[in-house]
Amino acid sequence: MSLNKKSVDDMNVKGRRVLVRCDFNVPLKEGKITDETRIVAALPTIQKLVKDGGKVILCSHLGKVKNGPNEGESLAPVAERLSEKLGKDVPFISDYNVTGEAATKAVEAMQDGDVILLQNTRFRGAEETKNGEDFSKELAALADDYVCDAFGSSHRAHASVEGVTKFIREKGGTCAVGYLMQKEIDFLGNAVENPVRPFVAILGGAKVADKLNVINNLLEKCDTLIIGGGMAYTFLKAQGMEIGKSLVDDEKLDYCRDMMKKAEEKGKKLLLPVDTTIASGFPDPIDGPIEVSFVDADKIPADMEGLDIGPKTQEMYAEAVKSAKTVVWNGPMGVFENPTLAKGTIAVAKALAETDATTIIGGGDSAAACNQLGFADKMSHISTGGGASLEFLEGKTLPGVAAADDK
Repeated sequence: MSLNKKSVDDMNVKGRRVLVRCDFNVPLKEGKITDETRIVAALPTIQKLVKDGGKVILCSHLGKVKNGPNEGESLAPVAERLSEKLGKDVPFISDYNVTGEAATKAVEAMQDGDVILLQNTRFRGAEETKNGEDFSKELAALADDYVCDAFGSSHRAHASVEGVTKFIREKGGTCAVGYLMQKEIDFLGNAVENPVRPFVAILGGAKVADKLNVINNLLEKCDTLIIGGGMAYTFLKAQGMEIGKSLVDDEKLDYCRDMMKKAEEKGKKLLLPVDTTIASGFPDPIDGPIEVSFVDADKIPADMEGLDIGPKTQEMYAEAVKSAKTVVWNGPMGVFENPTLAKGTIAVAKALAETDATTIIGGGDSAAACNQLGFADKMSHISTGGGASLEFLEGKTLPGVAAADDK
């Protein structure tokens, strides 16, 4: 599945103002960036536009911004880190209005090859609502062309992702995708639509509800589907097993039975845990010490909770990955934030790291796990988008992708 959208390679930006929507939604602790993966991922597109003589205006959201603009969710630390990475000053326009007078003046003063960063787009309020139209117009007024390189936000039809493209196009500008977007769609698209087989998909995470359409879609595409994480217990209960105090989605039991039946009818392997790591309750704090034991999946005591796949399951899942040629993984196998309960996730990450297959990590917690556990550099591709990766794996069209000009 090739993108067939205009990319930064199809643009002539010399002397032109280019608005670039990045994904700088980085984790911050006391004002310091704790993981710069998303900043590093944005650099190739920015460097290309700088080299070609564009005036590069960067924008992004950060955090959820529930109580209005606040310094804790300002993009100031990102501008600082970008300046270091690009080896040039990236002025930060701290205007809470994002596109106000400060931004207008800063853009007017730009020389070819300059880069500036606007304030957190979410400071403008709900980007997807009616006031999003005004915001879209104002963003477009700052620029001549637009590049979307924020795969992690491309599933949202927001002003800075989709809305702005209409007004850029109206004034004859180009709307393209950046290198990161292109890479994401190439990897995820080929994996789902044109995988080298055997194709193994691994799904984890807490809830079945979050992955309904993904399970359904991947059963059409993959050869083996592996289920782990909290969602596995709903599948086990659907088979009539006792799951104790484990996480369960009782409303989705019939769905799980349907999916197991679908796998059987289509001749697909659907692997579920054969044993589990149990404790008397969830760890508190999440990374605190916890006493665990291992039981077969059908022997969970009524007063215990499953919190990770067990050793036999780890071995079985690692074995299933060995013969694969394409692997897509989304969602951890257990409470990976806790060292005692990270063993299942580590086993899967290690199996992926050791295989020759094309390995694609579908963003979110699985990406965080790979980074934290030190396996990131062994994967073919780690997606920068959690929700966007999921929607892509569901087979949905992403607004941020659809809004770019066709070639």
